[in-house]
Amino acid sequence: MSFDLASRLAERRAAHLYRQRPLLQSPQGPEVVVDGQRLLNFSSNDYLGLASHPEVVAAMRQGAASWGVGGGASHLVVGHSMPHHDLELALAEFTGRPRALLFSTGYMANLAAVTALVGHGDTVLEDRLNHASLLDAGLLCGARFSRYLHNDAESLGKRLDKASGNTLVVTDGVFSMDGDLADLPALCAKAKQRGAWVMVDDAHGFGPLGATGGGIVEHFGLGMDDVPVLVGTLGKAFGTAGAFVAGSEELIETLIQFARPYIYTTSQPPAVACATLKSLELLRSEGWRREHLDRLVARLREGAAQIGLALMDSPTPIQPVLVGSSARALRLSALLRERGILVGAIRPPTVPAGSARLRITLTATHSDAQLERLLEALAECWALLPKECDDA
Repeated sequence: MSFDLASRLAERRAAHLYRQRPLLQSPQGPEVVVDGQRLLNFSSNDYLGLASHPEVVAAMRQGAASWGVGGGASHLVVGHSMPHHDLELALAEFTGRPRALLFSTGYMANLAAVTALVGHGDTVLEDRLNHASLLDAGLLCGARFSRYLHNDAESLGKRLDKASGNTLVVTDGVFSMDGDLADLPALCAKAKQRGAWVMVDDAHGFGPLGATGGGIVEHFGLGMDDVPVLVGTLGKAFGTAGAFVAGSEELIETLIQFARPYIYTTSQPPAVACATLKSLELLRSEGWRREHLDRLVARLREGAAQIGLALMDSPTPIQPVLVGSSARALRLSALLRERGILVGAIRPPTVPAGSARLRITLTATHSDAQLERLLEALAECWALLPKECDDA
């Protein structure tokens, strides 16, 4: 008996679900070179345009000169350096929480937090549209796992009534494929009534949301009593790499003692922490980046409505165009690329069947003229797109 990998791959191709990696041949920015072609980039999560910022690049270069290019060991052995320590202090202050803990990736941070907090005899309740890392954490932790209807506090309440043991409610802050916000005030109120904790992965909220870029918790004016476990990633609006969990002294110490993805992983390069300290400074001090993003979002939504595009209900830099079939989404993406514009087609299983989409993402480094060029191309390509395109 052998693994029939070729058949699996052929089936994926036939269903228009085969994925390929675009080869980026330039730094992140509003214009990039991909597979030898210069393109306007509307696919990046670098929302504030910090990934290639000269001061962030210089901070990383200086960090590498001072601290080398590797973490060397896990944080609990000899891999926890001063830049990591300083960044954790800065992130704690930024989030208004006593402590923060660094991780190498957002996936690891989510796995670590859920599996360290709940297990056999406990309950974890998650939004149906949560990121794969959150869903995987719920499945792996050993607790009773259930998913409530998307952003539905009443559905959550019914599941809370059946919960046993310690109960953790887990949601994205900004849903990465739809761009909508979690209804945190309602979800937190339900959880508090039942004595459950709330964990929010605000990967796409930090930076664009909140008066100071503090994300969805700041946006809604909530505190640590409402959201005891707050997760953020550093590879999106921060423009660098890694992730963090922010919360109480007891929470962070619990993760240090019991979170296997933290204990058994080499620390991120300290130079990355040096770069993130600089990007955090820019995120907080340069409010024009958020203001410009808000203007771009408003203009895109206005222009899309004039074209007749079905944009999903999103106030964030994530602006998905609902297309329907995977084949049709791929065709629209290809038509845009022929016109020098990069927008990725998102297909199942990342999104539900029949809801394939183009995921347009805006950044603070996009100009008004570049956005108008996108709208012109969308109008032209939408008119050329066949009304239906069979996935079979």
